[in-house]
Amino acid sequence: ATMAELQEVQITEEKPLLPGQTPEVAKEAELAARILLDQGQTHSVETPYGSVTFTVYGTPKPKRPAILTYHDVGLNYKSCFKPLFQFADMQEIIQNFVRVHVDAPGMEEGAPVFPLGYQYPSLDQLADMIPCILQYLNFSTIIGVGVGAGAYVLSRYALTHPDTVEGLVLINIDPNAKGWMDWAAHKEELSGNSELIQKYRNIITHAPNLENIELYWNSYNNRRDLNFERGSDITLKCPVMLVVGDQAPHEDAVVECNSKLDPTQTSFLKMADSGGQPQLTQPGKLTEAFKYFLQGMGYMASSCMTRLSRSRTASLTSAASLDGNRSRSRT
Repeated sequence: ATMAELQEVQITEEKPLLPGQTPEVAKEAELAARILLDQGQTHSVETPYGSVTFTVYGTPKPKRPAILTYHDVGLNYKSCFKPLFQFADMQEIIQNFVRVHVDAPGMEEGAPVFPLGYQYPSLDQLADMIPCILQYLNFSTIIGVGVGAGAYVLSRYALTHPDTVEGLVLINIDPNAKGWMDWAAHKEELSGNSELIQKYRNIITHAPNLENIELYWNSYNNRRDLNFERGSDITLKCPVMLVVGDQAPHEDAVVECNSKLDPTQTSFLKMADSGGQPQLTQPGKLTEAFKYFLQGMGYMASSCMTRLSRSRTASLTSAASLDGNRSRSRT
């Protein structure tokens, strides 16, 4: 009985209740705080190139980078990444990392249309906004996850701030200066799923901030060459996972990018049946690949990933090819 009483006292002292607070009230407050974290906290910060909005989920974990995402043209962080980060097996991964979802300027929900003549930031300037975000949050390193224009922005950031980037997942990266896809082809190659195509076509066509989307598109179309060169100083110094859909419009550009990066640091994943936006059409396969990527970086011990290991089914081929790349990277 004495030991039980002692244990009870220790627990009480570890988590003291506020004056007049009952255990039930404390539990409710803790639950409310957890719900708030799950809903995400949205912030805006001023940068030399205008204001940028981002949403933070979870709490920072000691000695772990934040996962920072950057979306493609025509989407915002929710429409670009929600299916991936809400996927059931992804929960076992993201509970170990704080997440920062960046919305490009004017792409956040409810954003007003920029005035006529507004000079939208270049993709290089969008990359230069990221240090302001990390400084605001007091985060020292990130694992970046970017799609299309967002993948370019994160690559540009990694070139100028290599010490703050621990890894990059780049979906549909085109490192070349000139975009060769027109707007319609870029958005209609989502997949063979006509319902999904129609949904995203409607989102873009009826977006209240369509003028803003066009500005982001113009910046993407006017990007300069990243000038990656294998063996040169202009390369990504961190582990990189390149992802593209099989026969997607970005395939050639991603293959070329793969040929220019360090093969010991780079994994290349071509995903069948995923169209132009693998994170929307194949969240299960991408989750599996992301798990192996994090394990290759030394995060997420395999013992923590039992359920994910059991759920390999459809992604066995992708995982096997990724394992092959990763084991080569270790040597």
